[in-house]
Amino acid sequence: MDYMDHRMPRSPPHHTTTTERMLKSASAHAELHQHHSESLPRRAAPVSSGIPPPDYLDRDEDGELIKPRKLVNPVKSSRSHQELHRELLSSCKRSGTSVETKPELQRVLESRKREQLIRQRKQEEEAHRKVSPLEAELLKRHKKLEELERQQEQQQQENLKAPEFVKVRENLRRTSCHGKEEKEV
Repeated sequence: MDYMDHRMPRSPPHHTTTTERMLKSASAHAELHQHHSESLPRRAAPVSSGIPPPDYLDRDEDGELIKPRKLVNPVKSSRSHQELHRELLSSCKRSGTSVETKPELQRVLESRKREQLIRQRKQEEEAHRKVSPLEAELLKRHKKLEELERQQEQQQQENLKAPEFVKVRENLRRTSCHGKEEKEV
């Protein structure tokens, strides 16, 4: 029985009348209102002015007033803006710092420096790695071709320095050699 009494609200005793109950509730309401008005700071009316204080200062009826709602910003409510904001927040959480603390020029210079170091390391690795037999043979041929080109350039330089009669004589020899070969064929 006690268990049920705790669950169910107790009804007032039956010997009280309805008017007594109403008076008790009205007095309780008056006490609450009195405590509420005492807790509010009172505004002092200006003594020197002959104008009475406005009505809206005395009113404490916030329920009757229409409260303005905050307007929705269309940019912030757009899906792309929300996704960008979410991405920025996640990147900030990952890095632990603000989004970008370095100026753009400094970032570009650092990236160039990084790329240069990478290129330099690759060149060093290529120099240190072993040369295959095929590459060795190709290098030899390349060196021989360079030497032949140098020799030809030297001969051309010498021919330019040589007197004119030597040049004419070499041209005659070439033409005479070519003429004999044509006759033989």
